[in-house]
This record gives sequence, C-alpha cells and structure tokens, in this order.
Amino acid sequence: MKIKEIHIYSHDLPVKNGPYTMASGTVWTLDTTLVKLVSVTGHVGWGETCPVGPIYAEAHAAGARAALQVMAEGLIGSDATPGQLRRKMDTLLAGHNYVKAALDIAAYDLMGKVLDVSVANLLGGAIVDRVPSYYATGVGAPDEIARLAKEKLEEGYPRLQVKVGGRPVEIDIETIAKVWEAVGGSGMRLAVDGNRGWTTRDALRVSRELPHVPFIMEQPCNTIQDLEKIRPQVNHGIYMDENSVDLNTVISAVGSGLVDGFGMKVTRIGGLTHMRTLRDICEASNLPHTCDDSWGGDIIAAACTQIGATVKPQLLEGVWLAAPYIEGNYDPQNGIQIVGGHIARPTGAGLGITPDEALFGAPLASFGV
Repeated sequence: MKIKEIHIYSHDLPVKNGPYTMASGTVWTLDTTLVKLVSVTGHVGWGETCPVGPIYAEAHAAGARAALQVMAEGLIGSDATPGQLRRKMDTLLAGHNYVKAALDIAAYDLMGKVLDVSVANLLGGAIVDRVPSYYATGVGAPDEIARLAKEKLEEGYPRLQVKVGGRPVEIDIETIAKVWEAVGGSGMRLAVDGNRGWTTRDALRVSRELPHVPFIMEQPCNTIQDLEKIRPQVNHGIYMDENSVDLNTVISAVGSGLVDGFGMKVTRIGGLTHMRTLRDICEASNLPHTCDDSWGGDIIAAACTQIGATVKPQLLEGVWLAAPYIEGNYDPQNGIQIVGGHIARPTGAGLGITPDEALFGAPLASFGV
C-alpha cells in the first residue's frame, strides 16, 4: 500500500454563535488543515488537524501546513501502513505530533478502505456503536452556565465539562456551585476544565470550598510541576489534558500516580496509532479518559468516534466533538452528529465518511502528481 499522491487543504470553520471562550482567550473561527492520501491503487484516505488558535497549545494552523510540506515529498512512494508511515515521518521531521496525526488518521482511513473494514476494526474492534459524548461550556456567567447545564442534561448528555479560569476564582466557584444545584443527583458527571488557567492557589481553594461537589479537575494549572504540588492536597480527582503531549509523559504520569485520568486529544498525542497505545495503557491502569480533539470537522469527528467505540465503556469519559459549535458537515450523507448526547459510529469502510472535496477548494500544495 504505497503512497502515490499527497494533497494539503485549508478550510475555515467559523464558531456558531461565537465566540467560544476559554481561559486562554476567545475563538471566532478555526483554520483546519486537511490531508488527502492517494495510494498507487487509487484508494483515498483523509486526515485532519485543527489547533484552537496559536496559544492553546504548541501548535498552529500555518505551522501544520508548513510541516506537512516538509515531510510530503519524502513520503511519496512510502508504505502507507500506519505504523510504517509513522516511522518514516519520524525520519523526516522531529516532534510535531499534531501534524503527523493528520497523516496517521489518513493512513487508517486509507487502509480501512483498501481492506473494506472500519477504522474501529483496525483498532481492535468496536465495543459499542453508539458512543457517549459530552458537552463543553465556554467560560460564562454562573447563571447562564447553570441554565446550559440543565439544558444539556435534558438533551441526554451523560457528562458536562465546565470551562473555568481567566477571571476571579470566586466566579468560578459560584459557577460550579450553581451547575451542581442544576444537575446534582441526576447522574450527570462533571468535569471542571481550567485549561491551565488556575494558579495552584486557585485550584486548592476551589477544591476546599466545594468538597460536596463530585467533579474532576481537568488540567487546572499550567505545568506538570503545578499538578505535583496540588496532588496531595486536593479533594478531587485530577485529569491531565494539555500537559499530556506524548506517550512518554503519559507513561510517567500514570506510573507516578500523578493523575486519575486523561482528557486526551487524538492529534496532540500523534494520531490513532498513539491513541490506541494510550487506550491500552489506561485500560491496564484502570484510568478513565476521553477520546476527542481540540476542534475540527467530520474527519476528526469520525476518527475520535471510531477510537472511542473501542474503549472499555466504564473507562470512556466521552467523545467531545466540535459539531455543535460549527455549521454543516464535510459529508452531506454520513456527517457526524450528536443526537441525545451520543454519537452513532459510522460503519462504512475506513473512517466511514466521504468528504465533499468541493468544500475545500483547490489544494494549497500537492505532491507526487
């Protein structure tokens, strides 16, 4: 399964009813990067990577496209089998997991289409075909976030992520308390996501003032060292998100008992190949985790759903998708949607979707043609 052509595209994803607000700032539109792999047999695989602006993580859209062009010429004629492709990419460019993830996802899509099986089957087999999702609020006024929490509970979401940080911590405490008043006793699970926006002082205060609210703290502070400081002192579980930049960090965090789970992004960890490894590490350690991404359209959504369907259900915290925050789908027939707080796994070959290429316009760059 050799690569004959690589095409790179850019596509804007405006935020519906924007902006989307996090501790790191506001987002009005996202610039996503798409990759199309064509094999010598004519099969096609699609990948995608979509950083949330340049300050959420060490990633940005222009950097993704530049890095793809650094690697692309050297990948023409290479084996597109995901493991082989990953090793080849590592000989062409150090680091840049979020870029290599797009090619890795495309390789799985391509292989699935060649073998006429779903990506979930390539990753070990789907356990469920209806995958639980979760809703992430923006940073907002306490009463508004509590209203939204109740609304999402009624829609069927089994989990809510409340964004906090970037403002006085007293407002965050009030927000969490009011959300619990709205959904407490319903069975809805709560995550409070600081996106690195709290100091260790803030995180300790929140945990001490809200011991009665059963939430997990997702990436409350900026660094691993911050997490190490608060770990022995908080009353709530800690999930690592932005700090889990590679498998080595994940292994260290699990082995040291630093975290109780992960908010894991497929592109940040390097694609489906490394996400599968993360899944297996977490299962061996009995740690819950999400299978989601920072943003993106149907390609990323399908990839997250396919891997999410293979996770042991009691360990899957949910699959977050940008779908509720953006308009339209790449695939008008099989586009990924959240219905009743859950996602139907596409069951076709590969990722199970076929993007409408006309949406993306002409490639920004093409190789092997």
